[in-house]
Amino acid sequence: MTTDARTGIAAQVSSAAEVLSLREDFRREMNGQIVHDSIHTREGWTTTYLLAVGAAAAGFGSIAVAGPWRDKPTIFEFYVVPAHRSRAFDLFEAFVLASGARFMEIQSSDALLSVMLHTYARDLWSEKIVFRDGLTTTLPSSGAVMRCMTSTEETRQAIDERAGGPEWHLELDGAKVATGGILFHYNPPYGDIHMEVEEAYRGRGLGSYLVQELKRVAYELGSIPCARCSPENVASRKTLQKAGLVPYAHILNGSLK
Repeated sequence: MTTDARTGIAAQVSSAAEVLSLREDFRREMNGQIVHDSIHTREGWTTTYLLAVGAAAAGFGSIAVAGPWRDKPTIFEFYVVPAHRSRAFDLFEAFVLASGARFMEIQSSDALLSVMLHTYARDLWSEKIVFRDGLTTTLPSSGAVMRCMTSTEETRQAIDERAGGPEWHLELDGAKVATGGILFHYNPPYGDIHMEVEEAYRGRGLGSYLVQELKRVAYELGSIPCARCSPENVASRKTLQKAGLVPYAHILNGSLK
């Protein structure tokens, strides 16, 4: 545990379970998809710190330590309860000191952590654009047919476990022209839509039709569709927008000073 005797602020290693009520408050405040939410459930992937002011719990912070973040502990969540937000900078500094993190990867829709990124980090760059559903479209199929490649049981298991998800093929004249699916690694009830069109069939609107139909399926499964793509992938950006998904946030990276 790291405690600042001057401020009375402490940061102590905790667990995702111990700060679950705080994380639920964080989820409600975000009021949208949280891209890295599910890594809390992967054993050994995160380290969580309980933040306190005196004897009072003031929030939590989490760093990613496995997978893509192995050997580069990276701050990805930071939450302070409203009553202690006047101490947000002090709490963040205590969190950084205790965790030893030297990198940040944040979702720009998280207003508080965005402020911390722009205050303390440098070499900022956008890894992904996050999209959410904005409107319903009625794009034509152009003769294409969707075929689900995943059983109902497997789909329900993916939703319950918040991992993986069903896959579809889009077929035209008997040939597979695109693949896509919905991944349930976001916080419930969100589902991450992905798709890829075979190169010979690109530019015909098939990708947007597939995204449109995957949105429909997501709602039928009780999920809210969303998506991500690289800022440099102009074709994917246009495809997602044509199907009614709208840009919502960035996944921003930076190194701590």
